[in-house]
Amino acid sequence: MLESVINVSEGQRQAVVAAIAAAAGRHLLDVHLDPDHHRSVLTLAGPEVEDAAFAVVAAAVAQIDLRRHAGVHPRLGAADVVPFVPLGASTLSDAVTARDRVAERVAAELGVPCFRYGPERSLPEVRRRGFVDLAPDTGPAQAHPTAGATCVGARPVLVAYNLWLARGATIDLARRIAADLRSPTVRALGLVTGETVQVSCNLVAPTVTGPEDVFDAVAAQADVARAELVGLVPAAVLEAVPRARWAELDLSQSATIEARLREAGLDGGRFESGVS
Repeated sequence: MLESVINVSEGQRQAVVAAIAAAAGRHLLDVHLDPDHHRSVLTLAGPEVEDAAFAVVAAAVAQIDLRRHAGVHPRLGAADVVPFVPLGASTLSDAVTARDRVAERVAAELGVPCFRYGPERSLPEVRRRGFVDLAPDTGPAQAHPTAGATCVGARPVLVAYNLWLARGATIDLARRIAADLRSPTVRALGLVTGETVQVSCNLVAPTVTGPEDVFDAVAAQADVARAELVGLVPAAVLEAVPRARWAELDLSQSATIEARLREAGLDGGRFESGVS
């Protein structure tokens, strides 16, 4: 079984996000809408998830015009990031195969160039180099006029996690904290979100460095107004955190990948986060 965690460049028009999400059908596990980032994260999983992921990309390309888009989060496209993630008995090789098929299909059927990431290169590298000294792996050499480009990836499970600093904190402080957090297991950015600032994190090895760890590291340098889990979390990551802290860290049993798989009537077996 594979999971696909699709990031689309729309987080303010709820009807548009709902229409894009509907394209996933029964494979849709979660929708996280973020007006400040002007971005939404759609979590899909199950058999034939490749077809569902392509349908979501096609809907995003049809619905989103980047010429009218402004958001604080880095982006290359309307369907910005489409990673495939192995769950259960699936392997990273399975995710790479799905990635490559979807990248070819998006280019051929939608005319949107795709950059691949995963074992060959990281997503941050694609963001830095795309259309600079790195050409798309599939599709046109130039960005689509309204949909830009899509980053299609293969990766282990990660946890996306945001921490808002208390009102009065500066963007310089948020960026310094983000820089301090960065490591082989954490990617972090300091961002302005409305009238406040945020430290936005990807926990790429969440059983090594989990939400509790980054929350406490940020709180050691600034007052944290609130935490936000973006999408879902593996049950193993949740269970490593004392239950008494779940609410403070914006964690819950209902927000685990396993719980949503069971709710959707899909395979809800346990798996190790961060590995295939």
